[in-house]
Amino acid sequence: MAARPTWQGHLKLSLVTCPVALYTATTSTNDVRFHLINPDTNNRIRMVPTDPDTGPVERSDLVRGYEVSKDEYVLFDDADFDQVKLESTKTISIDRFVDEADIDRLYWADPFFVVPEKGAGVEAFAVIRDAMKKQGKVALGQLVLRGKERQLALEVRDKGLIAYTLRAHDEVRDAADYFDDIPTVKADADMVEIAARIIGQKEGDFDASQFKDRYDEALREMIKAKAKGGKGLVDIAEPDDTNVIDLMAALKNSLKGGGGDKKPAAKKAPAKKPAAKKKSAA
Repeated sequence: MAARPTWQGHLKLSLVTCPVALYTATTSTNDVRFHLINPDTNNRIRMVPTDPDTGPVERSDLVRGYEVSKDEYVLFDDADFDQVKLESTKTISIDRFVDEADIDRLYWADPFFVVPEKGAGVEAFAVIRDAMKKQGKVALGQLVLRGKERQLALEVRDKGLIAYTLRAHDEVRDAADYFDDIPTVKADADMVEIAARIIGQKEGDFDASQFKDRYDEALREMIKAKAKGGKGLVDIAEPDDTNVIDLMAALKNSLKGGGGDKKPAAKKAPAKKPAAKKKSAA
């Protein structure tokens, strides 16, 4: 496997334990990346750690500090962090099982592939995986990852497991703080019915391969144009706000046009009449 594991440790269900590795399930290698450039010299800017008294310093020599009062810090090096001993530092201990629908989608975060390490632990991993599949439940556990203990939700996927980090309760804002101020409006039943029919016209299966980052594609086109000396800028007109007076008409026109993003079928050319046969001279 080419990728390096993000974390290595053990997966534990009661007295059953097996060594596993976590691999990041997503990638950003295809993202457009920019560097900071000094336009006067066209030199790439390097971010050099600098001490205000002594000047540039090596990043490897730096330690982390927690500010306890103004300009007063408690210092921590790597050895200090290693002394924080929690079971979840090296073990994902499954605490309980829940239905997937019980976890609000606001809490789901980053996915990781959970893979058993080669050796005797593969059978234990298979036992845990197949038992979860049989019960149809999502497992919950904890894991120290990137300097923070996170709750995990684990589900069966093919021959392995997917572990999703879950956001903590205090990380998720209360929707009521935003939604309570939305004015109470009773939508017209006829308009709702037409809108529902438009939704029906747009029904389909989810296919992640069909999603394209058009902004990323536009950036790449601009990069090509600028590399050739052009500007590569394209103005896009913003849509007008819906005119409430014409809302019903807009809905009806959308329904007729299949939502406005389906191309009309090409009209067939009228069939040509067969040429009249010439009568042969007697």
